[in-house]
Amino acid sequence: MSQDSIPQSYLKYKICVSGSADTTSAAPGAYEKTVEVGREIVRQGGILVSGATTGAPYWAAIGAKQEGGISIGISPAATELAHVKSYRLPTDYFDMIIYTGFDYSGRNLILTRASDAVITVCGRIGTLNEFTIAFEDNKPQGILTGTGGMADMIKDIVERAHKGNGKVVYDSNPKRLVAKVIEMIKKEKVEIKDAQKYRRKNGSG
Repeated sequence: MSQDSIPQSYLKYKICVSGSADTTSAAPGAYEKTVEVGREIVRQGGILVSGATTGAPYWAAIGAKQEGGISIGISPAATELAHVKSYRLPTDYFDMIIYTGFDYSGRNLILTRASDAVITVCGRIGTLNEFTIAFEDNKPQGILTGTGGMADMIKDIVERAHKGNGKVVYDSNPKRLVAKVIEMIKKEKVEIKDAQKYRRKNGSG
């Protein structure tokens, strides 16, 4: 193997779907679009990551499993018992649930940082919290517009915040949105490979 060559990576893209557990503010058709986002993440070679909760993230998990993909949940609870009994959260449609014990605010930080990108669907204040964490981390993000709640407010919030546009794309079509997000992830992976090549070339890897 040459010094500049990098072994093939088998890591799949981890895409978080962030959205409201209480979907009363969701627009008509949000369910169908969110399920399709879950499907598209799998179709386009990704793994779904979510907050292991009800509502929009759960809808995405349904879509991911319908497509035969992998669905990982990151829970605010410390144990499976607390997840089910205290938080009243589901365990179906997940291949794995990681129990953080950090409640919702701490879970949100782990959730976004464990993901390569975040897609926002409908949502309330918790969804906005996940968006702003990812925004400050300069993480690729996609907003599924037309789904109601925060998803239809974020563009205006970003413009009013005067901190730049971040790595954020908007689309009302699930397939196009996931494709845009994955394209941003791919660009970041190129930077990682370049860093790996530099490390190996300079004898630090």
